[in-house]
Amino acid sequence: MKPTRTTCLVAAIVLTMASHARAQIDLSGEWASHTDEDQPHRVPGPELGDYTGLPVNDAARLKARSWDASVLSLPERQAQPHPATYSMRGPIPNIRLNKIVDPRSYALVGYSLTGLFGSADRTIWLDGRAHPSDVAEHTWSGFSTGTWEGQQLKVTTTHIKAGTLQRNGVPTSPEAVMTEYFIRHDQLLLVVSIVEDPAYLTEPLVRTQHFTWSPSQTQARPAPFEIVDEVPSHPASSVPSYPLGTLHEEFGKSHGLAYEATQGGAPTLLPEYVKRIRSGAAAAAPPVVGDRLARPPLPKPRTPRADVEVLPVRDGIHVLTTRTGNVTAQVSEDGVLLVDTGDSGDTERLSAAIRQLSTLPVTYIINTSADPEHTGGNEAFSTRGQDPGGNAPGNSGIRLGRAQIIAHEHVLQRMSAPSGQTSGRPFNAWPTSTYFTSKKTLFVGSDPLEIHAQAGRTDGDSIVFFRHADVISAGDIFMTDRYPVIDLAQGGSVQGVLDGLNHIIDLAIPRFNQQGGTLVIPGHGRLGNESDVVEYRDMLAIVSDRVRAMVAGGATLEQVKAARPTLDYDGVYGSDGGPWTTDMFVEAVYRDLSGHAPRGP
Repeated sequence: MKPTRTTCLVAAIVLTMASHARAQIDLSGEWASHTDEDQPHRVPGPELGDYTGLPVNDAARLKARSWDASVLSLPERQAQPHPATYSMRGPIPNIRLNKIVDPRSYALVGYSLTGLFGSADRTIWLDGRAHPSDVAEHTWSGFSTGTWEGQQLKVTTTHIKAGTLQRNGVPTSPEAVMTEYFIRHDQLLLVVSIVEDPAYLTEPLVRTQHFTWSPSQTQARPAPFEIVDEVPSHPASSVPSYPLGTLHEEFGKSHGLAYEATQGGAPTLLPEYVKRIRSGAAAAAPPVVGDRLARPPLPKPRTPRADVEVLPVRDGIHVLTTRTGNVTAQVSEDGVLLVDTGDSGDTERLSAAIRQLSTLPVTYIINTSADPEHTGGNEAFSTRGQDPGGNAPGNSGIRLGRAQIIAHEHVLQRMSAPSGQTSGRPFNAWPTSTYFTSKKTLFVGSDPLEIHAQAGRTDGDSIVFFRHADVISAGDIFMTDRYPVIDLAQGGSVQGVLDGLNHIIDLAIPRFNQQGGTLVIPGHGRLGNESDVVEYRDMLAIVSDRVRAMVAGGATLEQVKAARPTLDYDGVYGSDGGPWTTDMFVEAVYRDLSGHAPRGP
């Protein structure tokens, strides 16, 4: 991003203060918030349609215009705290900074920061540790590291959940990075924050927060939010949102402002823009609905991995990230259980990674779908594996002599072939045990497993719930780096994916304020928890609502694509290349909801 006048000014102030610094200073203590800056935006909060002072792009405006405060009444949204990109601003964060000291060397290794809304406490590490892997879990607080630049502390925060920049729906994406400067002058503390977000900002957003030293300040014990039934009989797939084309003119009219001036954007932040307003050149009315909006930068192309990254999850569960997706491995005294086996080209690298986790053989394989990216290593891992012994299909006790492969019966139908025909997949890659009911159970190691049938991408999908470890392996029902894949010819559907995501949300129980607790491993992308699944579910529900409304109005596929119903999510999930593009997703949603789709058996 190009530096603006504002960022250059902040950098100059920061460098000037650093040049006069001689040593680190103590930031610990009780600090009371001052809301002098943007007070109406912080308490009680900004009005709908007020994006002034923000360098937002069209995707951010669309997402903000669609945001309906009623979404906060959903049980899965009620307990969400503010993300790090907003938590230092309001409402009234009276904070406490405590030193974290190494018990042996007495060296200062970090600060804990408490007193934020929703108890989204932060830790700022000063010991030089690296930020986590890009497949690691994101949190509301993010992961923060600090370095001293003279007497000011520079803090860099990554791994922040999708959230908001202010409390009227202006969004931040999981790719946002925040840089802060903590500057103390006697009993005053200035925090300068700089948020960069390629999905929703055209350049860095710079804001300041002031605090005063308040030694008599106290903090109550953090209390988790209680989930209550605010809206009875709310349909699980319904997500409150304003329809495509909503513009929120109320703010500009009530304050006598030209509509253009209320919509933010980098040009409106410059002094020269005042001349445009005074001359009457600023557009007084909103644009005609349907005007083409600028597309945000798409996520960087996914570079195929040359290795397999192993990330411990919990209680012997690991996620192994390959070139083509995620494999879940459970390691126990009974051997190794795999959820999916990756593409056939990944088998040897995957085998080497598994050997680093355990010398015991693979005894179980569970396939979440028939897709080659999930079943490509079936033959190799099954034939090299070992019969689990304790469990054999049925009550006859027939031994297999190799690792058992479990999947929904539709997976077997698609990997095999009718009598007299030749299958394109080797016999030893086929499932050895299938189920056709809503759930199959299994006990492996010390963990009871539930395998849930969940038609979504296809009609043969499964999700796997490790009940003791409290981990869900979701397959392609949930992904964090692309739009949902909906294979209509194989029985997939929009409603099927929504049902699957809602089922995961029903199974998941967050530990504290919509994070922690149940962890969810996606088929592709980073580790998540319930709130990440909620974000993905909301995206699909809102996009499908938009397309459904256009279909009801008689829109053609070309007209739906031209309306860009995914614009506000393209910077997070979009792609113009590879096996699943944004156009393919929109077309699948349109054909499903309009009834113009080939249906599989």
